[in-house]
Amino acid sequence: MVTFFDVNLKNTLSRLVQQCKNLREIKIVHTQILKSPTLHTNDQYYLITRLLFSCSFSNYASLFYANNVFHMIKNPDIRVYNIMIRAYGCIHEGDDDDDRYFNGLVLYKQMLNRGIVPNNLTFPFLVKGCNRLQCGATAGQVVHAQGLKFGFLNDVFVGNSLISLFMNFGILNDARKLFDEMFVRDVVTWNSMVVGYLRNGELGMALDLFRNMNGRNIITWNSIITGLVQAGHAKESLELFHEMQFLSGDNVVKPDKITIASVLSACAQLGSIDHGRWVHAYLRKNNIECDVVIGTALVNMYGKCGNVKQAFEIFNNMPEKDASAWTAMISVFALHGLGMKAFDCFLEMERARVKPNHVTFVGLLSACSHSGLVDQGRWCFDVMKHVYSIEPQIYHYACMVDILSRARLFDEAMILIRSMPMKPDVYVWGALLGGCQMYGNTELGEKVACHLLDLEPLNHAFYMNLCDIYAKTGRFDAAKRVRNLMKERRTETKVPGCSMIEINGVVQEFSVGGSFELPMKELTLVLDRLSNEMKI
Repeated sequence: MVTFFDVNLKNTLSRLVQQCKNLREIKIVHTQILKSPTLHTNDQYYLITRLLFSCSFSNYASLFYANNVFHMIKNPDIRVYNIMIRAYGCIHEGDDDDDRYFNGLVLYKQMLNRGIVPNNLTFPFLVKGCNRLQCGATAGQVVHAQGLKFGFLNDVFVGNSLISLFMNFGILNDARKLFDEMFVRDVVTWNSMVVGYLRNGELGMALDLFRNMNGRNIITWNSIITGLVQAGHAKESLELFHEMQFLSGDNVVKPDKITIASVLSACAQLGSIDHGRWVHAYLRKNNIECDVVIGTALVNMYGKCGNVKQAFEIFNNMPEKDASAWTAMISVFALHGLGMKAFDCFLEMERARVKPNHVTFVGLLSACSHSGLVDQGRWCFDVMKHVYSIEPQIYHYACMVDILSRARLFDEAMILIRSMPMKPDVYVWGALLGGCQMYGNTELGEKVACHLLDLEPLNHAFYMNLCDIYAKTGRFDAAKRVRNLMKERRTETKVPGCSMIEINGVVQEFSVGGSFELPMKELTLVLDRLSNEMKI
């Protein structure tokens, strides 16, 4: 018979488990649970299960101690196994080896051997661990088969977790087959498919699903808009943003900070300052907080659209600035050839005690390149390595080679290339070739161009660079031979040249061989006027 004292003791110990703030306290309560002589066996099991959960997932979580607790339980049930499988599938800082995640699968097999049947919670926890395994795709397919065997594939949570796993490993056909066979789908199911297609570069498939989807939420809209921006379809992402506003007039779905940041990025790509100003006004009108993410996106947008003054004003008014915000402002100055302002900004960043990252130094080195600041470039490269312990990546070397080549310091550029700890790529050699082309260094330029043609024999740009080098030094026969070689190898521009212009708030795009829907008379008039100005 259960007494009032027993119930009170159980509730007290349960409350103490919940209130524990560190592992030492949990061990004390654990001892009390094990040593209490009047505690009923069922109550003890309940308390141990709660304690196991706490030492697996709380702030003071210890997988080692949780594992010890688990092995002390004589007859663990499905709840206990689910806790441990979930614990093995979670990320623990400094512990990213496959063995720990594989232990979840070992526990699952042990559970089956004991005759314990899994439930719908078991499989999502197993799948989470599979996502961390190098052989996760194969393990996921095994879990998929187990879910089918026990009849849990109709469970929407199990289906969603498996779709995410397959998409994570690029097994798109399995994900689509599972999606098509699911009787019940929720918004997470659709979002997993859309995001999965986007991450695997299947933009068309993602858009098709998006168009057929009912009940889109903000995650769906953000995924597709961001995916379009990242894939270089900025114009289409703006069109979807306006569609989102039109369809959500009844306040079902409203743009959030992620939407706004993505749309501003699209405006920056297009150079569409009118659209960017409209989005900025939309922020104010709808009282959307201009936090560090939105502020950085605005700085980037105004800077890339040519309004450095407005970008700097927004940057100065930001109450908080992280490394991304400082880097964005430095990159804006770099883009517009304001090298010294970029360095002034960097010094302010140091005074604000914000630690720069590798992207910050790309911005600084670009500023040096665009402004001809060779000494500052050398200083920057040195500070990055010896002050901030950031090992230069290949793109840092490419920037440095560009700085030296633009200053005609070809010998120093070659010494730097030979000292690189990694193999120089086409961007590094291309930076050197650009300098040779700029200053007519035929001997070195010819060697570099031939090396680049060995690396990428179908890249038309390198042939054109070599032709230009020959033409500048009057070697027209050599230039003709290069052009003939291009014809023999059938080398041509895969992507036609494309230009964009914003007219009355509408971004117009035209390319070589494309159809012209622009007000051509106006454009021709402007171009003729500019041509006359240049002649004068």
